[in-house]
Amino acid sequence: MSTRVKQDKSMLEKGFVIGIYLFVILFAILSVIPFWLVVINSFASESTIKLHGMQLFPKEFSLFSYQYTMAGKQIMSSYLVTIIVTVAGTCLAVLITSMYAYVLAHPKVKYRKILSFMTYFTMVFGAGLVGFYILIASTLGLKDTLWALILPYMLNPFFAFIMVSFFRTLPYEINEAATIDGANDLSIFFRIIIPISKPVIATVSLFYALQYWNDFYLALLFIDDHNLHPLQIMIRQIISNVNISSYVGGSQTNYSQAVPTYGVQLATVCLTIGPIIFLYPFVQRFFVKGITIGALKG
Repeated sequence: MSTRVKQDKSMLEKGFVIGIYLFVILFAILSVIPFWLVVINSFASESTIKLHGMQLFPKEFSLFSYQYTMAGKQIMSSYLVTIIVTVAGTCLAVLITSMYAYVLAHPKVKYRKILSFMTYFTMVFGAGLVGFYILIASTLGLKDTLWALILPYMLNPFFAFIMVSFFRTLPYEINEAATIDGANDLSIFFRIIIPISKPVIATVSLFYALQYWNDFYLALLFIDDHNLHPLQIMIRQIISNVNISSYVGGSQTNYSQAVPTYGVQLATVCLTIGPIIFLYPFVQRFFVKGITIGALKG
């Protein structure tokens, strides 16, 4: 009797595992299909998209949407601005956030609880758009500079608390041993804490990179010079101009084809997300560990 119960239990567990696998596979397929539709239809001709809509395998392919999008020097200029802002902003933001989080997590810092409350307070209450604009544009004088795209995001309270949670899992005995050996706080942080904090640093770096890469809000507020427009603003301008041209029946003088309204939108999406997709595999092995480690410790 007990053997039969064990067999039934084993079959039930196997069935449950198979069901979980099938659910995950189905969910993965449903997640990949929209991405595939965007990528493959960005190479479809405009007439095919208008006639048949989004297809898994378009009948007619064309590079005209990418040629239209990449015509001129603006896209290269915007790409350069976005890359500079993303790389410089991510490096500076991770450095400042990690140093600030280490102070909040250090048990010997006297006012760490007050600093933690002030950090949390900024997550709940903001200064408002008017005060923010006056601070960046007038007080600091950063309008039409790349610093206006970098400085406001250099310390994210949520990312700081992720790093605080991680730093609190590290044994404080490491600091005491290094102090006995004559190391100061900066030496301990850069030579000991940073090397053993790669998972959370990689995770927060990816978050910051995504934030800087996808941001258009700061450029919309503070950048009037089109030479300093990041990629997201450029794409917004292209789509707006394409929609207007299509609406009034205009076309590019360099091309005999009609304005590829749908194709340009799909092509710009692919051009935008491409670098981030290529970046993700390099930090993916740190991602889950950086999110989960220290999650159960306050």
